[in-house]
Amino acid sequence: MSVSIKKNSSPKGLRLVLILGAMTAFTSMSIDMYLPGFPQMAEDLGVPIGTIQLTVSAFLYGSAIGQIFYGPLTDRYGRRLPLLVGSALYIISTIGCALANSGEALLFWRLVMALGGGAGMVISRAIVRDLYTTAEAARMFSLLMLVMGAAPILAPLVGGQVLLFGGWRGIFFCLTIFGVLCFGAVAKYLPESLPEDRRIKQSLPQLVGLYGQLLQHGQYLCYSIGLGCISGMTFSYIAGSPFLFINLHDISPQHFSLFFGVNALGLIGSSQLNRKLLSHYATKEILRGGLMINLASGIILLLSVFTAFGGFPLQVICLFVNVASMGLLYPNITALALAPFKKMAGSASSLMGTIQYLIGATCGGLIGLLQNGTAIPMAAVMTGCAIAALFFAVVLADFFEPLKTGSRIP
Repeated sequence: MSVSIKKNSSPKGLRLVLILGAMTAFTSMSIDMYLPGFPQMAEDLGVPIGTIQLTVSAFLYGSAIGQIFYGPLTDRYGRRLPLLVGSALYIISTIGCALANSGEALLFWRLVMALGGGAGMVISRAIVRDLYTTAEAARMFSLLMLVMGAAPILAPLVGGQVLLFGGWRGIFFCLTIFGVLCFGAVAKYLPESLPEDRRIKQSLPQLVGLYGQLLQHGQYLCYSIGLGCISGMTFSYIAGSPFLFINLHDISPQHFSLFFGVNALGLIGSSQLNRKLLSHYATKEILRGGLMINLASGIILLLSVFTAFGGFPLQVICLFVNVASMGLLYPNITALALAPFKKMAGSASSLMGTIQYLIGATCGGLIGLLQNGTAIPMAAVMTGCAIAALFFAVVLADFFEPLKTGSRIP
């Protein structure tokens, strides 16, 4: 039985939104907060800026690896315990990052940090699927984006200020505090959403084997790959924007945080617009329109950085539109991908997250590997991801539509 979306207005519902939003924001906080410190980190550790950019990909690959395990664990043992274990690992690893004295050590601890933080994304999505129907889930994901959308605004702003007084290491100690607060909130306030009678009793190897069945679900796979391409745009922007703003256009780390925050405001606004649009349009229609807007902004950005047409102002506008369009993409494609599943919501969310972060990490890593002193690598990868997302999430997903009702997945 689904819980009515109206319950979100109750104190208990608001608390649920805040906790799940914070857990989902693990990734945003872990990436966005230390972006202003990229140049300082490279200088302090004596490594090229490309190495620091690769720490973004290290985190994303770690998230991909971690998420593949959390799904089966949560479907068998419930949502709370794996979430607490992941939060504890996140706390330990943030301390490791703060104490790192080499590029290699930082890469290692960022990987471990992601293994813990990945629990927040997977299990939060599974909890939403436990409690809500497809249309309600899309609205709930939009509501969660209102909470987690504060992270891209606050994280760089806080990171830029901490950088002035505590250096880049102080940023990671702040993340430690954030992890402790999240752990405490889950332990005290988050109820178990998967009762014993709805848990899958198969062994863990059998549960992992069910991933094979998920991969045979054509529409789910298309939406998951499309989500990965959307994340590829996001992570390319995250990895490449510090170089574009700070290195190419001499924007201070503190002012870069303001630009980054304004873009995040666009994301929050569009995610809340999405909640209104869902009352008048189908989820797939909104997704299709958002992808078209996203692609247009990517193409214009690529032309601008390649030809210098419009200069920095046009590039800022394109990035704002591109990031804002994500508020129409993430909630709807996530709800559509998870719609066919009930008992296996944890595993479906887990595999989807792994695909998402593998593609996102690869795209983000390309920015560091292709670094040529311009913003062309960032714009080119973002545009390529936009084209691929439209192809998988619209063209191929519609082609596999008949498989939606014929799936053998519970």
